[in-house]
Amino acid sequence: MPSVRRISHEFLERQGLTTIFGNPGSNELPFLADLPDTFRYVLGLHEGAVVGMADGYAQASGRPVLVNLHAASGSGNAMGALTNAVASRTPLVVVAGQQVRSAIGPEANLSNVDAPALMKPLVGWAAEPACAQDVPRALAQAVFEAQLQRRPTYLSVPYDDWAADAGENAPAVLDRQVGRAGVPGGEQGRRLAEAVAAAQRPALVLGGDIDSAGLFDDAVRLAERLGGPVWAAPSQFRLPFPNRHPLFQGVLPAGIEPVSRAFEGHDLVLVLGAPVFRYHEYLPGRYLPEGTRLIQVTEDASAAARAPMGEALVADPAAVIELLMKLLDAPQQPVGDYQPVPAPQSVEGPRLHPEEVFAALREEMPEDTAYVVESTSTNAAWWRQMDLRRAGSYYFPAAGGLGFGLPGAVGVAMAQPDRPVVGVIGDGSANYGITALWTAAQHRVPLTVLLLRNGTYGALRWFGGLLGVPDAPGLDIPGLDFTRIAEGYGVPAQHVTGVDELRAVLSERPDGPRLVQVDTALTTPS
Repeated sequence: MPSVRRISHEFLERQGLTTIFGNPGSNELPFLADLPDTFRYVLGLHEGAVVGMADGYAQASGRPVLVNLHAASGSGNAMGALTNAVASRTPLVVVAGQQVRSAIGPEANLSNVDAPALMKPLVGWAAEPACAQDVPRALAQAVFEAQLQRRPTYLSVPYDDWAADAGENAPAVLDRQVGRAGVPGGEQGRRLAEAVAAAQRPALVLGGDIDSAGLFDDAVRLAERLGGPVWAAPSQFRLPFPNRHPLFQGVLPAGIEPVSRAFEGHDLVLVLGAPVFRYHEYLPGRYLPEGTRLIQVTEDASAAARAPMGEALVADPAAVIELLMKLLDAPQQPVGDYQPVPAPQSVEGPRLHPEEVFAALREEMPEDTAYVVESTSTNAAWWRQMDLRRAGSYYFPAAGGLGFGLPGAVGVAMAQPDRPVVGVIGDGSANYGITALWTAAQHRVPLTVLLLRNGTYGALRWFGGLLGVPDAPGLDIPGLDFTRIAEGYGVPAQHVTGVDELRAVLSERPDGPRLVQVDTALTTPS
């Protein structure tokens, strides 16, 4: 009989999950024994960085990714990073080791007494198989649940299970395939098309799922057919629409009252591929203006169920866009020229204004560059200067948890080695995932890390003003030199001090990772 390990490895290979991001402990070693040569194990030096790299890789590749973590301690270290993967609906399959079965009850060291409970409610599904022979089936369920829910899953496996006989029925799992169709029914599609066609002033709100699903260009065509304004949903983690397109109004503010104010005068708001809505600042008010109807289309049944207002259709946004393009008989609307980029602001002294930095990126980096951004205090400067017209151009920590940016950039660059990738990382957030630099160096990942150093947690200073706490301690982080840190991990680094020097450095195209540190003036997110 084949072993549980052999069947599991073969199943993962058939499903294409042959790149494993991990940081193993002793409980995980039996799973890694006899790993086929077709697999690639990407070691991260901290579990948060491991999940961040896997998150970026899965988002950029559009495929589920296997994550290999230690039992309770390693899984616990990863949970902060996992919140971003949950919010971005990234299909990560987390497989963690467990003590041998006979040692779990007595709580032997490195046992996880109630392993599935540890990861709930973050993951969409979590389990520990009741017997060794159920491991291959449970592993398949973890993969398919991640695909169907587009949410991380978690499987805890006692380490003595891997060498056990799989049983005569185990090979049946090897040929399994699970699919999902989300085309609206005829009556549903007709009612939706009628509502959109009857709207006098429709508005379109697009979520990160539009870019994740490869619908960036389709959304542009639909928007130009409708001819109304387009917003990105609040708390955006991907850019679903060209940010300088004449119809684009920007990212909706993450508060109830300002969102409602943005919709004044619109009789219909069509939301595609987004929750309704992921608010942040508590700015109360009416959810919608009087006379405004909201229709949400999403594949995420949970997002549809929890929305506090409007109508929801759980369906594939791709199918809905195709349906609307067929049924709407309005001609394509002329949209005019793309919005010009304003001249960047500058400041006196040795520091650069973030707008100067972003203008240099826009002008020196190729148009198809993918940016992984985790510099929250420079958010307003970023959108004033960037001109992003390609799918997959923007990634941001979906739940707002720091530590995604640097590892996520490594993962995106590994998934798309032929596309330029830049991580735009603030000094406050860089420390949360700094160990990802070592992985980038070991795999010679073609990645530019643009490190913006302002010596403080800038976004928190802004929030301190909003919340009436201007004197909160612990907001300054002086004395950090990321060039020396990067070089210690094996990544070439340099500190640039002027715009011309920065442009010259960005115009170079190295074939491995590099870190460029720039001192920037403190700015606010909006």
